[in-house]
Amino acid sequence: MFANLNLSLVVIDLDNTLYEANNGVFARMDARMNQYIRRELGVDQAEADTIRIKYWKQYGSTLKGLMEHHGHDAEPFLQEAHDVNAHELLMPRPELHDVLQAMPMRKVIHTNGTKEHAETILEALGIRDYFAKIYDIRFNAYTPKPCMDTLQLLFDAEGVAAAEVLVIDDMENNLAVAKQAGAKTAWIHTNSYQQKHDWDMAAVSFVDLLTK
Repeated sequence: MFANLNLSLVVIDLDNTLYEANNGVFARMDARMNQYIRRELGVDQAEADTIRIKYWKQYGSTLKGLMEHHGHDAEPFLQEAHDVNAHELLMPRPELHDVLQAMPMRKVIHTNGTKEHAETILEALGIRDYFAKIYDIRFNAYTPKPCMDTLQLLFDAEGVAAAEVLVIDDMENNLAVAKQAGAKTAWIHTNSYQQKHDWDMAAVSFVDLLTK
């Protein structure tokens, strides 16, 4: 199916796209971010949780809010937030190979996390070799998705036009930017079959894309 789409690049999100969010990785990252916020801002657990979620919703990443409102350096936060030993919670998934092998075009990761975190996840899932490059939060000066400028910079770096690209993500606001740029879109969401959507494809999981 993918071979008939006339694409040269697939841009794939990492967390909650290639693997589900309910396996403990997200919970550990949330806890580490709250720990950082409690310590650095001098707030209690409830307030830390509120701040983390507020900035994530407002800016696309908690980090961006901490940088904008509190002048925090990015790297200490990123290192602490992603120090979660994700390899303990994930294991190789042979079914992912079938989907990735069915995509004959170049494949890259685009994540609001770090390259180191992405490397750990991809190695744990046993699929690192399928991806030519990882574009992480550092790619455009710590600017998180969704961001048209960042996406266009990625297309330019890859030497492709938006019409040649498929963007796969679990977040509809990220897909909205991709669609506006002119790329094709695929939405990964557990309720995708029950909801109306504006994307070219939708599936309940990344693996389920193979049946589309």
